[in-house]
Amino acid sequence: MPTRDVLPPLACLRAFEAAARHSSFTQAGSELSLTQSAVSRQIKRLEADLRRPLFERQHDGLRLTPAGDHYFRVVQRLLRELRDETARLRRRGDDRQLTLASSPTIASIWLARQLPDFQQAHPEIEIRVLTVEDPYRLDLAEFDLGIYYHIPNEVDPPGLEASPIFAEEPVAAVCSPVYLARHGGITDPADLLARHTLMVVEDHYRDWLTWEHWYRALGFVWQPPLHTLRANSFQLLMNATLAGQGVTLGWMRLLAAELDQGHLVQALPDTLPSRGRLALLTPTHRHLTEPMRAFRDWVLADAGPAGSQE
Repeated sequence: MPTRDVLPPLACLRAFEAAARHSSFTQAGSELSLTQSAVSRQIKRLEADLRRPLFERQHDGLRLTPAGDHYFRVVQRLLRELRDETARLRRRGDDRQLTLASSPTIASIWLARQLPDFQQAHPEIEIRVLTVEDPYRLDLAEFDLGIYYHIPNEVDPPGLEASPIFAEEPVAAVCSPVYLARHGGITDPADLLARHTLMVVEDHYRDWLTWEHWYRALGFVWQPPLHTLRANSFQLLMNATLAGQGVTLGWMRLLAAELDQGHLVQALPDTLPSRGRLALLTPTHRHLTEPMRAFRDWVLADAGPAGSQE
């Protein structure tokens, strides 16, 4: 039998998927810019083609039949794969392009410093960076690989597999030499709380290490600091730290270049292992393109088991 006789009326599948997801013809129509009756007609056409009902029409709404529920999961998966592949091809239709997703902080502080070496090794690959703060909000159709902090033994972001770039990550109190020149040295953890300005990240995610956690985990006495500078962006606070405005908790491998170049120094000698590790996030159900494979091999090999210090 020719393929065109086997396939369902394809124009009806989007209406079916939306109606099944919303359990409503009206909401499906609103999403697809169709009337409720137009959605209903498309569903009836699909049911007629399949020769079985997909929905039970009840007084309190729609409910999928067993056959409809199974068909919904198949259609949803196929539409998702089609959307992902279409998005990949639309990204300039160029197999040489690689889109990397990362948080603004990692992209600006770490990734931007690493990319010149990769581009020198692979001049044929065009890089695009997409900044999204929360990896659990990533749209798999919008990027190829991600670079984020990830907590081992926790659930990976949906559809992604995490591979550690840094095997370990110490966290320390850091500041700029300019700050120490203005305010004097920091003698101990109590002195830091009593006399100095602490950078505090608000609206942090569950993997974030707070000042209170850092103090208590190292066995120091904690009390709210007298002076703070607060923001909901670590990137903003890091820029303020580099400008000499206070002391922040710094991830030492992430900030290796700033420390090596003397832009930052440790305010105290104490360090605490981070719960998270910088990790490469790879889609689990996508064919790896040559640029994806090249970057994955490069970043994991370049970082090494202990993480890059460059």
